[in-house]
Amino acid sequence: MPLHQKIIRFARTLRGYVLISIMAVSIVVFLSVTLTATLLYEDVIHRQSAQTSESIAQSTFNSMFQVMRQGWTRQELEVFLSETKATYANTPFDIEIYRGSKVEALFGVIDQPDPDAAIQQVFQDGLHHLSQTDHTTRRLFPLKVRAECLQCHRNAKPGDVLGVIDIRQDMSPIRDGIRQGYIALFIIAAMVIMFAALGISASISVRIKQSMERFKHQLKDVNSVKDFRALDTKKVDFFFDEFNQAFSHVSSLMEKLKDVAVDKDILEFEIRLLSKFIITSEVVRDWRDFIKDLLVDINTIIEAHTLVTIFQVDDEGYELEVFWYQDVTEETRTAFEVFLRTNIENDEHFHKGAVILSIAHHVAHPEPETLDLKPITPKDIELQTKSLLLEAPKIGGVVGIGVQSDLARDPIRHIVIDGILTTLLNLVGSVKAIYKYTQDLEFYATRDPLTSLHNQRMFKELLGYEVGRASRHKESFALLMLDLDNFKTVNDRFGHAYGDQFLQAFARVLEHSVRPGDFLSRYGGDEFTIILPEASQEQAFSVAQRIKHAIDQMHLKSPDGQPMRATGSMGIAVYPDHASNPRDLFLLADNMMYKAKRLGRNSIAVPDDDEVAEVYKEAGAKNIMVLNALEEERIVPYFQPIVDSETGDVEIHELLMRIEMDHRIVPAGEFIDIAEGIGVVHKMDYMLIEKAFDQMVEQGYTGKLFVNLSPKSLIVSEFIGRIRQLAQDKHIAPDRIVFELTERETVSNLNLLEKFVLDLKLEGFNFAIDDFGSGFSSFHYIKHFPIDVIKIEGEFIRNMLHDDKYMAFVKSIVTLAQNLGIKTIAEFIEDEDIMDKVRELGIDYGQGFYLGRPAGHFVCSQN
Repeated sequence: MPLHQKIIRFARTLRGYVLISIMAVSIVVFLSVTLTATLLYEDVIHRQSAQTSESIAQSTFNSMFQVMRQGWTRQELEVFLSETKATYANTPFDIEIYRGSKVEALFGVIDQPDPDAAIQQVFQDGLHHLSQTDHTTRRLFPLKVRAECLQCHRNAKPGDVLGVIDIRQDMSPIRDGIRQGYIALFIIAAMVIMFAALGISASISVRIKQSMERFKHQLKDVNSVKDFRALDTKKVDFFFDEFNQAFSHVSSLMEKLKDVAVDKDILEFEIRLLSKFIITSEVVRDWRDFIKDLLVDINTIIEAHTLVTIFQVDDEGYELEVFWYQDVTEETRTAFEVFLRTNIENDEHFHKGAVILSIAHHVAHPEPETLDLKPITPKDIELQTKSLLLEAPKIGGVVGIGVQSDLARDPIRHIVIDGILTTLLNLVGSVKAIYKYTQDLEFYATRDPLTSLHNQRMFKELLGYEVGRASRHKESFALLMLDLDNFKTVNDRFGHAYGDQFLQAFARVLEHSVRPGDFLSRYGGDEFTIILPEASQEQAFSVAQRIKHAIDQMHLKSPDGQPMRATGSMGIAVYPDHASNPRDLFLLADNMMYKAKRLGRNSIAVPDDDEVAEVYKEAGAKNIMVLNALEEERIVPYFQPIVDSETGDVEIHELLMRIEMDHRIVPAGEFIDIAEGIGVVHKMDYMLIEKAFDQMVEQGYTGKLFVNLSPKSLIVSEFIGRIRQLAQDKHIAPDRIVFELTERETVSNLNLLEKFVLDLKLEGFNFAIDDFGSGFSSFHYIKHFPIDVIKIEGEFIRNMLHDDKYMAFVKSIVTLAQNLGIKTIAEFIEDEDIMDKVRELGIDYGQGFYLGRPAGHFVCSQN
């Protein structure tokens, strides 16, 4: 072990700590006193040196004056100077007498050293001069003219300086002697201090070590919780009151620990239980088997008869799952159910009038014989049951969990059961939450959250599938488009909440009016579609009449108590009689639906040969409109502001495509499907982006621009290179451009799309998912692509204040995005209430007509 580690280890012992502390304090005190004494002594020496030099100078001057009064010759002067220097030859003093210029003028020059600056200064000002350093004391004494001197020194006047006595004293011998004495004194004192410290520390260590050895001997026999509880620490005496007082607190703590001490096998079980927090897909899928395994594990440590989980199902009531370790008699099950119902109905944790929807029983460890827990009275069950209930449901709906075991009577071990229950509550809640969330994702990826019918995405996929199936089997099928008449009036009059109820009731009517094999979906808003496999035009018309009759019978009470009735306009198209591909079939059915509205609503329309041709002609006209707009560069950019939900600042704009035709602006909804169908959408996208980039430069816009692109545009080989070059030419930083991935078309080669997206991401471009939640591909995109922003499906936002399903789905998306570090944008913000909720949910940005409508220029602030 290195020396410094040995020193540190010694210092951490009681003996070492006392020894070092005493020595340190003693040395500090000694050094302080020594330093103070040294400074005082040196000051006295300096003062004494100054006084001595002054006395020598005065005495020398007096001697010279007495001789000069009698008159002397030059030889006598030289003798005087030599004798004066000889007097101090063996002393620390060195004396030199300097003759001034006036004396030299009368009596000539003598042999003397050249005067330095200090001596010359004394000749000029006639003042005494004293300077002291660590090694030398120097005094300059001026010889001034007195009245008697004028007899010989006729060229002088009283006060003139005729000479200077220079006296120097060497202080080194004195200082060296003092320091040697102090060093010797320090060594002697340090030795005395060290031996004293060793003695004191040894005495203290012996006293304490004896007590510690007695205590250590007692602890040596502690091998179990039982031995620990028998341990007596009151007989240990450390001699010093302070140590005894401190140890009395330790003894008090040990007495408390005796009441909560638990065997290590139970604690090891808790640690193993924590390791089960690794939740796999198998655990989620078979979560009940997972709980059974947990109960088996618990019984390896403590005997637990049952484990009960309590889940809240929305506001409807509670579902209970009872997991028995071993199968029990029917009498035992019944008694236990009575106990559970009584306690839940009367417990303050559950809402008033709580209803138990179901109690399911499971057996974790089947045995050949059933276990009969007799007697099993409510009092017995209550004493043996330890439960943990929450004021509010955890994620997944779990509100409580309980273990029924004889150990619940033990006031010590029930603390351990508390820990187990807390762990189980979080574990079971997490598993059930993931199980429920996975089911929700699977459901809502293909379903409309409001009506639970299939959504638009699923409809488009099934329509394409049905066309392929019918073509292979040479069969026909029908597509029925249905739109509620005057539904906007219902919303405007009674509000969106009632409007949603109306749509839900309408959807139930449709479900009961079609065959089990028919495919019903909510296309959007108040539009519904029905695919009727293996149906002719006559059969489709019959189904439409049945639906119309069912709608006529439907009525729903409005908020003012009046019955509200519904009517619908329906259009029918048949494959292959009217169209041979999904797009044309949908186009024809949609036109027939509008024909039914023109006929006075609440009607059914079927196309004749002339109408089929007219629809295709109109579609052809739209094709020509799109191609002409592309050729004549009448594609124009519109910009819709996106607002920071916290500050209200407009930081982003979404780029929208419009066609300028005959002094009218044509929205994208009227031509985008046509453009995608004829394969020119990527050319329109490029022209739109080029014009938008020009406008960014012209207006000096510095925010971000969201660009809607179909996946097919991204995988056109030259498209990416042209966009990249365009941004460079316009000096627009790539991180200001966000490409929105949409689901308007199915991408057959996701790997190819992923490659292009990653290439653009590496160059600094960003990506967003538009209408997130409207289809399963949204989650597929977020898994495979480096997504920066999620735009939440506008229908969820618009209806979340009135529908709990929409609200739950929005919250799930926000939580998912926050966990992934992805920004969120809420679409379809139509009023202040929705905006307030968006802000409360932590959604980063908002977009909608309430915040700003699309315009042909950028805006700098919220409207």
